[in-house]
Amino acid sequence: MAFSNIENSEKLEIIDIAIVNDKSFEENEILKMTFKELSNEKNEDRLFNTKYVKEDEAKELLDNEEISGYLVIEENKPKIVVKQNGINQTILKYVTEEIIQNTNIVNDLSEKEIKDKMMSGNMNIDYEKIYEDILDKMEKEVEFKNISNSNLSYTMIEFYTLIAMACLYGGIIGMASINQNLANMSNQGKRISVSPTNKLKVVLSSVLASYITQLIGLAILFLYTIFVLKVDYGNNLTLIILLGMVGNLAGLSMGLVVGTCMKTNENTKTGILLAITMLGCFLSGMMGITMKYIIDKNVSIINKINPASMITDGFYSLYYYNTLDRYMFNIISLLIFSGIMILLSYISLRRQKYDSI
Repeated sequence: MAFSNIENSEKLEIIDIAIVNDKSFEENEILKMTFKELSNEKNEDRLFNTKYVKEDEAKELLDNEEISGYLVIEENKPKIVVKQNGINQTILKYVTEEIIQNTNIVNDLSEKEIKDKMMSGNMNIDYEKIYEDILDKMEKEVEFKNISNSNLSYTMIEFYTLIAMACLYGGIIGMASINQNLANMSNQGKRISVSPTNKLKVVLSSVLASYITQLIGLAILFLYTIFVLKVDYGNNLTLIILLGMVGNLAGLSMGLVVGTCMKTNENTKTGILLAITMLGCFLSGMMGITMKYIIDKNVSIINKINPASMITDGFYSLYYYNTLDRYMFNIISLLIFSGIMILLSYISLRRQKYDSI
């Protein structure tokens, strides 16, 4: 409720940037083509106001705060130089990352095409035509969905991390359910431990009940934010729900690990789980929208294993891009994370023995 009236949807101002226009940039056709399109003055929804300058002039413009950042190619790799962190700098970074990914795709496809022609015995290869054909195909099939100018809410990141936090908080339910099946944690666990009942079936039924409970809670949260707070999650509602379900599984699995691996009382386990969840949400940008950018820039591996960051990044990919590559990467990453956590829980449960109960 607090997030709902922080701001209305606003039109994001065109971002002033600079590009060091040297030989390295001139030779990078994909960078030239993409930034030219995103800076086209004839396009009312253009994202950037781009100046092509020498590096010394770019540094001066940045020092004078006339631009948000500039791009320079060093050792054949694009580099973003900024003076401070903010939403404009984050957008410039993500756009550049997407261009780099597309460049790698073009290079890989070109190499494959050339190799196929050589393997077939065709040595009369027009390298330039192959490269241009792939560029044309990429331009038609893969585009950066520039909706930022017309409909970007600065607080969307807050809602994304709110969903991520709700998914991870479901771990508390998972932890509570597993504690009820441990002989050292509850009377019910003692009875289960000495009973002839299949322990695996008991544990799986408890985990399934916890997961269904989490899904009900997430459904209520989605309904409230969509129909009461009027949050716009984009047009891919099915994919958003799928991401929430996988995120819930990640939260549940994290609760299982804490419940089975930590040899302490329930209050301490809860505190540990809450601390892990809040730290993950903090690093994914919930307490400050620039934190995610700072982590991505300096210690990127942290957010690659942070389930809260995986969930929010999955939402970003649906909101800003018309391809599902980045979205699927986050879905698969969450499933791998969940699988590892569940495996650790299973191993821990199998190794638990009691001298007396």
